[in-house]
Amino acid sequence: MNFKNLLIKRRSIYNISNKTDINDDQLLSILLTALTYCPTAFNSQSGRMVLLLDNAHTVFWQKTFNIIKTHIKPEQTTKTFEKIQSFVNGHGTILFFDDQESIRKLQKQYPLYKNNFKTWSQQSQGILQFITWTLLAEVNIGASLQHYNPLIDQEVTNTFNIPKTWKLTAQMPFGSIAIPADAKSFIPLEKRYKIFTK
Repeated sequence: MNFKNLLIKRRSIYNISNKTDINDDQLLSILLTALTYCPTAFNSQSGRMVLLLDNAHTVFWQKTFNIIKTHIKPEQTTKTFEKIQSFVNGHGTILFFDDQESIRKLQKQYPLYKNNFKTWSQQSQGILQFITWTLLAEVNIGASLQHYNPLIDQEVTNTFNIPKTWKLTAQMPFGSIAIPADAKSFIPLEKRYKIFTK
């Protein structure tokens, strides 16, 4: 499948299951390819990943639910539990991080651009997440991008012994596609771009 078709194929998939068409070694190879070849400003390579499978995947979402339910209204608990359970039903979860120490080193090394490095690292994070998501779509693995940070940051650090310089940016539950995404609507492109020749 060419890249243009992969762009179209990649969607937020919330109905996922534990089965996949590839084994975990192949899955890891995909993630490491994304991590290795993701472009970064000044070649900072500040992106980090943690792959959670089996019990670690389940434990992560159980702990996430336990934290989130203390911040929501009681009547929201059931709906939140169902959403979290849909992630648990998947095959695993990818945690994305940004290494703050890498950013600080570049800020010291290039003081002229000091205020830009955090923005550039966020841009690289978006690219890393997109590359990962698209490569998963290529092998028919559905995924969605979640953001329960910063509420869960400390629990994640403690549970999985994450270096303190790693800042959690997103969570990506994934698995086989149980139910495809609904049709997507688009804002008319005429409202989204302009062309100038002079």
